[in-house]
Amino acid sequence: MTLKSFRQELANPRTSIQLCLLGIVGGMSAASLIILFRLCVEWLQLAFLEELDTFSSAEPIVRFVLPFAAALLIIGFAFLTGFKHYRMGIPFVIHRLKQRYGHIPFRTTINQFFGGMLALASGFVVGREGPSVHLGAAGSSFIGHGLKLPYNSIRILAGCGIAAGISASFNTPFAAVIFVMEVVLREYRIHIFIPVMLAAACGSLMTRAVFGQVHELSFLAFQDISQWHYPYLIVFGIILGFIATLFNNQLMNVIRLFRPVKMVWRIMIAAAITAVAGFFLPESLGAGLDVTYSFVSGETIGLLLAILVAKFVLALAAIGLGIPGGIIGPVYVIGMLSGAVLAIPLGYLIADSVDYSNSFALLGIAGMLTAVLHAPLAALSSVMELAYNPEVILPAMLVIVPAYVTSTQLLGNRSIFIRQLDYQKLSYTISPIRETLQKTGVLAVMDTDYKLFVDAPDKYILDFLETAPTHPVVLRSSFEIDVQYSLVQYELSLEHNSAPLAFFDMEAVPAQATLAEVYEILQANRSGAVYVYDSVPSSIIGVITWNTLSSYLHKEKF
Repeated sequence: MTLKSFRQELANPRTSIQLCLLGIVGGMSAASLIILFRLCVEWLQLAFLEELDTFSSAEPIVRFVLPFAAALLIIGFAFLTGFKHYRMGIPFVIHRLKQRYGHIPFRTTINQFFGGMLALASGFVVGREGPSVHLGAAGSSFIGHGLKLPYNSIRILAGCGIAAGISASFNTPFAAVIFVMEVVLREYRIHIFIPVMLAAACGSLMTRAVFGQVHELSFLAFQDISQWHYPYLIVFGIILGFIATLFNNQLMNVIRLFRPVKMVWRIMIAAAITAVAGFFLPESLGAGLDVTYSFVSGETIGLLLAILVAKFVLALAAIGLGIPGGIIGPVYVIGMLSGAVLAIPLGYLIADSVDYSNSFALLGIAGMLTAVLHAPLAALSSVMELAYNPEVILPAMLVIVPAYVTSTQLLGNRSIFIRQLDYQKLSYTISPIRETLQKTGVLAVMDTDYKLFVDAPDKYILDFLETAPTHPVVLRSSFEIDVQYSLVQYELSLEHNSAPLAFFDMEAVPAQATLAEVYEILQANRSGAVYVYDSVPSSIIGVITWNTLSSYLHKEKF
């Protein structure tokens, strides 16, 4: 198979061997990058800690200095790459997928890799899924651009990279697929679903080969909950809806409040808040799930509340002030601690000797994740797969539904990613026509059976059209430093003394483009054509007329 035929097939919005192969390659590339990232974080953290995320084992002065040192290095990398390239994380990736076919700038990727590594290693309350999504999309989309694949396939390739990145980060292939479809791409298409699934599987296989068969929340032994407890689960979900709305609102308030402050000072303020909290309460540092679990069982409600409030505040400070990292990790931790705290009153309401702290910690993650991200299916699949226990499904549903309804309808909360995108004025929605046309590359629709005339008189063109009146005719006109291609058709106007031929100047579109770009050019006049070129604009390889595009639109049946 040649690269040309490979590109030709990828331009079609359908499941194919080529697209599956693309998913595997993208998944392996993204997973390799995420595994390297995780190894770097662990190597850096073990340089000053006895075990991963155990900041209580470090001296108080070390805990105080670490956030400042990391902040200075983060600022240094941002300065070297250019501060305008500091945008990163899941909201930025969603924007790039919708508006730029998943193309991630290289400099933002550098900032995300080193900045995220430093933030996670030094105790900032951020998650590693933010870097996983960003690096996964970048690692796979770079391959697509290097091979000059159609833009529609690069967008799918970026989705594959995100799925592989999350799967490699948490060893959760199914949850990774659902997250990509529900949160990032925000659509379900079978020709996208299959390669994304393959990429997630590759990510999981590779991370298991390096880190072993480990599930992040397998230590949370889910205790089957009695049906008598189900009414409390509904109340539990409602409370989590309030907590999640409070988190989203306060995060946006922090972002708005500190927007006038320069980025350098915002990062240093976040470092100062984290350093002070870490000095007095080392348990508040980091977003490690296994370390947080050690506080869930056997601790007093006073200490649990103190850690919960500290994690809540430090997450707002780190994420709101621009520390590189994800929001899902802190949401996991806050949900886990909230569940453990809210499980305590159950012992007073119902006489039962069973300890439900583990079960409620797991359900707290499901409720918080749902209400913060507005992704109920992703939340359900995450806790089921992270805990490696299907018994959690029914109780999780009873928590997820009231948490989601309370957050959305009662409190008017929206997904934190959407709120961040709106505030940053990063567009993430497109018209239904353009969204559909983005899924098909020009290589799949262009007409290669056209008649090309080079600086020919009208007489020769007329003679040809008399024998083939509907055949596409292109006239190439040469100038001193440029060439112009024109579509030539019979003049169909009824004007008196009009010329027999009509000439429509054609704009050039690259072979990587989709039909959405063709539509943007032709929709104003609803006539004419564009020509497709491969390497240089002066070399034509195909033609797409408005009639061809219109026929495709009607075939799609909006």
